[in-house]
Amino acid sequence: MTEPENLTPPRRIRSFVLRQGRITASQKNALDHLWPRYGLDPNAPFDPVAAFGRKAPLTLEIGFGNGESLAAMAERLPEEDFIGAEVHPPGVGHLLIELDRRGLENVRVFRTDAVELLEKRIPEASLARILVFFPDPWHKKRHHKRRLITPAFARLAASRLAPGGVFHAATDWEDYAMQMLEVLNGCDLLVNRAPDGRFSERPSYRLLTKFENRGQQLGHGVWDLVYRRS
Repeated sequence: MTEPENLTPPRRIRSFVLRQGRITASQKNALDHLWPRYGLDPNAPFDPVAAFGRKAPLTLEIGFGNGESLAAMAERLPEEDFIGAEVHPPGVGHLLIELDRRGLENVRVFRTDAVELLEKRIPEASLARILVFFPDPWHKKRHHKRRLITPAFARLAASRLAPGGVFHAATDWEDYAMQMLEVLNGCDLLVNRAPDGRFSERPSYRLLTKFENRGQQLGHGVWDLVYRRS
């Protein structure tokens, strides 16, 4: 008698760990009261025109942390629209507070896994930019399989960019930077914008964070990788 075939799909390796973290009263209040204004349903079809009330260049930032740089970028580029994807409640709450404080209406937020978002909700050739700033480096070798930037992810992300759209990643871990460079240079949908085909100067829209400023003062490097969708 043959054994029944196991039809359960293999569990996807996540590029993040869902940590509870400490959420402040103001962040919780923002999640309770500002989410209806800025939040998007990850299980519903995503229509940018319906979400923003206009058609404009659209940027997706994956893993926006506390959201301050995303809010600042959106404030500096009011003619563009932005969506942020983050899974950690304190960061989402902090971003919502920033959006409300700055009176911004050109940002919307998904609280979901970015890979699933790209697979299921973001149409092909619909984004002007995809930003991945300082993703978890998973620095232990046995955890490298959890890193976000893989050949499969690069091709998925590139397919969601409009022709000429930009994929921009940045990291302060040199070995991750070298892995990203190999992966992204190997994606036939992406063209490295650096003159030497390696790392780029930081574009002006990527603002320096306090953490990055502190790191630079200590001599830590940061590597930007900027690609164009062919």
